[in-house]
Amino acid sequence: MKNHVQPVFIDPTTDEGFKRLFGDKVNLINFLNIIFRGRKTIVDLTYRDTERIGATEEIGKVIFDLVVQLSTGEEIIIEMQTSTQTNLKQRMLYYASKVISDTAPKGNRKAWGYAIPEVYTIVLMDGFHMPGGDHKTYFHDTCLCNRDSGQIFYEGLGFIYLEIINFVKSEAEVEDELDKVFFMLKNMSTLKTLPRIMKSAVFQRFFQLASYAKLTKEERAMYDISLKRKWDAEAVRMYQEGLEKQLEQAKKEAKRAVVIAKAEGEHQKAVETALKLKKMALSIEQIAEATGLTIDEIEKLK
Repeated sequence: MKNHVQPVFIDPTTDEGFKRLFGDKVNLINFLNIIFRGRKTIVDLTYRDTERIGATEEIGKVIFDLVVQLSTGEEIIIEMQTSTQTNLKQRMLYYASKVISDTAPKGNRKAWGYAIPEVYTIVLMDGFHMPGGDHKTYFHDTCLCNRDSGQIFYEGLGFIYLEIINFVKSEAEVEDELDKVFFMLKNMSTLKTLPRIMKSAVFQRFFQLASYAKLTKEERAMYDISLKRKWDAEAVRMYQEGLEKQLEQAKKEAKRAVVIAKAEGEHQKAVETALKLKKMALSIEQIAEATGLTIDEIEKLK
């Protein structure tokens, strides 16, 4: 375990940090409005399950299940969580599909007319890359679209991924509110003071709630356990990545060995053929043309 030096601010990507910062309604509304980048304006929300634990193999992963009210009067459903690397896309599709199916009435589907709400899944990805990603893009805003034209086919099923590991901007390079969110998520636990770019009321509230000194004794204990769990998960992930790299290297070496063995086998066949042709009194030039061996190689054969 890493040496635990008391931080000034907690890590928002731990389960306890995530719950503390985004379990605050005002914080979460501000965060969502930044994430949707003006596409939707959120005025209120309700936590359907304040803390819903995932499947058995994901114990410790906190999921916020939200009914969100928009400025237009519409309601949408949002699931927000941190996530592990395993089958990321498939798991998020499963969660979103389950939310949609849960909204359907048990009967009278015809009268209902499949009036499903818009559903969005928001994922904080900490410490690992998007499968198949470019290792550069840090904000992924995805919906169903036409593969060829890129035209949106259906807006109401969205997946927003925050690939924190890819955000490498310094404080001086931060450009907008979305960048500020990423800078906060990635650096909060290592900062000693509130950054100059975070002086607005929106971010001050985040940092006030994130103050380690303001946690109760019980809250600190829970946070420390959550932090250790994150460190353990990182250690396992690094170990697995190491094994995957070793396996990939072993595959490359095996493939190279096969190529070499094949080449050696073909060369030996060429030598045997050349010897037979030499006994038949063919010219060296003819043998070279027939076998692919060099004239020097053929002259040395006995």
